[in-house]
Parts: sequence; C-alpha cells; structure tokens
Amino acid sequence: MSGGGQSSDGSNAGGIFVQFNQDCTSLVAGSSSGYHLFTLTADDGIEEIYASRSGHETCLVDRLFSSSLVAVVTVSAPRKLIVCHYKKGTEICNYSYSNTILAVKLNRSRLIVCLEESLHIHNIRDMKILHTIRDTPPNPRGLCALSPCVDHCYVAYPGSSAVGEVQIFDAVHLNAKCVISAHDSPLAALAWSMCGRRLATASERGTVIRVFAVPERTRLYEFRRGVKRCVSIACLAFSACGSYLAATSNTETVHVFRLTEPAPAGPAADEPAPADDEAAGGWMGWLSSAVSAGAGYLPAQVADVLAQGRAFAAARLPHTGYRAVAAITSVARAPRLLVATAQGVLYVYALDAEGGDCTLLRQHQFLERPAAAPAPQEVAALSTSNSYAGALRGRDPARMTESERAAELGAALEAAPAPARAFDLRDPKHFPPMRPERPERADPAAH
Repeated sequence: MSGGGQSSDGSNAGGIFVQFNQDCTSLVAGSSSGYHLFTLTADDGIEEIYASRSGHETCLVDRLFSSSLVAVVTVSAPRKLIVCHYKKGTEICNYSYSNTILAVKLNRSRLIVCLEESLHIHNIRDMKILHTIRDTPPNPRGLCALSPCVDHCYVAYPGSSAVGEVQIFDAVHLNAKCVISAHDSPLAALAWSMCGRRLATASERGTVIRVFAVPERTRLYEFRRGVKRCVSIACLAFSACGSYLAATSNTETVHVFRLTEPAPAGPAADEPAPADDEAAGGWMGWLSSAVSAGAGYLPAQVADVLAQGRAFAAARLPHTGYRAVAAITSVARAPRLLVATAQGVLYVYALDAEGGDCTLLRQHQFLERPAAAPAPQEVAALSTSNSYAGALRGRDPARMTESERAAELGAALEAAPAPARAFDLRDPKHFPPMRPERPERADPAAH
C-alpha cells in the first residue's frame, strides 16, 4: 500500500480518512464519530467488524495486520498518538509530540510517527522511543513508508524538498542505509513490497513510476502512467507477491503494472492494452516496439522514455475528486483490485489474467461523508471524560505500570498473519485467500 501521508488538502481532504492495513485484509476508516474497521466477505461484500464511536473525529488510523492493535490520531488532539486494543475497547498508551502528526506507520517491530521535520521510531513491544530523525527536509504531507517486513525493517522518506531523493533508514539497527535519486521532481508517493526489498516511487509530476531494489539502489522497473498531463499520484500499492503494482491519482483511472520481465517481441506481445486516459495504446505501443529496432539511432533520453513499460491493466472510477487508495488481493481465491475513496466508497474490480480493462463487480458505501459537527452536548453524551480513554473504557493508561502496559501490547499483537504466498494472475488458485473476520461490536456500556 501507499506510503503517502496526508494529502495536500489534509488527511481527510474534505472526506473520510481511508487506508488498507499492511496485508490488505482489512480496511480502516476515520470518521467524525471515531474509527471503523472493515473486512471483505467471500461474495465481494464488506462488513464492519468494529466501530469505536468515541465521539472524537479521527483524522489518522492504522491497524497492525490482523491484530487488535490500532493507532489513532484525532482532530481535537493532532499532536497526540493514541494506541488502542480495539477488541477490549481500551487505550494502552498515548504520546504527545512537538508538532502535528502527519502519518503513522506500523509493522511487527516498529511504529513510526512522522512530523513535518522529524521522524520518531518506537519499539512496538513497549512503545518506547528508540530514535528520532531530526531536521528532515520539510515534509508537509507526512510522506513516508515503513516496510511491512521486520527482516528488512526500512523507513523511506524524502531526502529533499526540491528533487525526488529518497532516504532509506534501517529502523532496527538505527542507521542510515542508503540514498536513492529517484526523480527530478519532489516525491509524491512511496510504497514498499511485502518483502521489504523493493521500493516504488512517484514524483509530483506523476508521469513516471519507478521501482528500486533496496539496499542495492538498482532501478528495476520504470513505468509511464501517461504522456498528456501531469497528475497527482495518491497511492502506490504492491500485491502480496510483489509482482503487481497499483497506482491511483486524482484522475478516474487506476493503473496496474506487472513487474515481470518484458515479453519477447512477436505474436505473443500483442496482448490487449488497457484503456488509458492519458495515452492512446496504439501509437505508444507502435513507438515502443520501434525502440528495440532502432534504439541505436535514437537519442538516449528519447529511447528511455519510449522503452518505459505501460499499464498491464486499468480500472475506471465512476467518480473523481476524492483521495483514493488501492490494494491488490484475492476474495474467495479470485484476484481483485480494491479501491477505497475518501467519499466512503469501496469499489471491487475483477483483475483478469490477460490484463486490459478491469470489470467493476461491486460498489459499497461503507461510510457516509461527514455531516455538520455534532452539538457539544451530543459529544458529551458519548464521552465520559475529556480523554480518549474515557471515551473508550478501562483504566487510564497514565495509571498503568510498565508491566501492565507491556501485557496489553502483547495481547493486542496476538494475531500474527500467515506468510504471504507467491501467486500469479494466470493461476488464481495460488492467491492467498482472505479469511473474513467476525464482527466485533463495541460494548454499548463503553459509550
């Protein structure tokens, strides 16, 4: 999934904050009343498994894989990170920072808090701060990405506000790993593969997407999203096997790229080209095929542009104007492209083995857009105190001992995900199936 933080218009950009968890088994959303967790059902449906309904508008929320651990930031306290055990409805701990929290990233070893000019690295087992990266280049959108893999526990963040330089930091050994010169323009999106060895990048121009090997810094793939206009890339997301990469933007088209070796020229190369709102597949395809025949006669810069890969598949969203995040996963062992928007809508597309246009299968309005702010007396009725802990239930985390807090964190980390298995769209039976969760209803007494 995308490593991006807030959009340029704010975390919710006038809508609902949405994000998939690290292995795309759960959709999390922040609303005016709290945070919500959803899972997909075997019939391409969606089911709410938990709603906090704390009465505190949530601007950032992330769930650690399929565990009970959830990190929350509210609009009323944008400098405070709250760590919750959602199944118990309790707050485990909270930390305050010197500035607004722009992004929160989790894996099973580390929790990263991104501010505009610093990054804070926590040990997720006891939430102690291990290291702070200070004086980072101005990063008003909170752009950063944390590898889901603890064996390659890397953090990627902008190394410059003028060009697309990526800093890679080892969050386990707490040292700088390498610097990647990814783009000429400032960065707009970052995403790690599940193995933590591949990093996808996009710049503010939005026309080229690149994939690098880390820590070797080798450019593995380069894809051209379009040629007509510059767009704003909102999200990059790898499939679990790392063989496919999805990209959303502020246009109606979601692109899917295949990260495999190019097919040899000839009859096998004329697979259907996806619909693209920026490039006509016909003439771009003809020019690309001409590169191999006359590469020696073309300027190197022109040859590089024409040799860039095109989208393997594409989906068109019925509505635009809202931030969209994507995931490539499986439902009942069938490959799916999922797109969730800040409008509170989830689109489920079939992802065909031959690529081309993705068919829209289902559309779900999982949350309504925020209405007018609730009256003060309505918020007071939902909350028993001014703290988030009071709005949930259980003891005040400030009164918990270190051993009690560690026990709560350990309990929240209980559900370890099964290792992702490799799959290929041409053999859907190898997709790792999603296991729907049973809904966890909030205790009415907690509210």
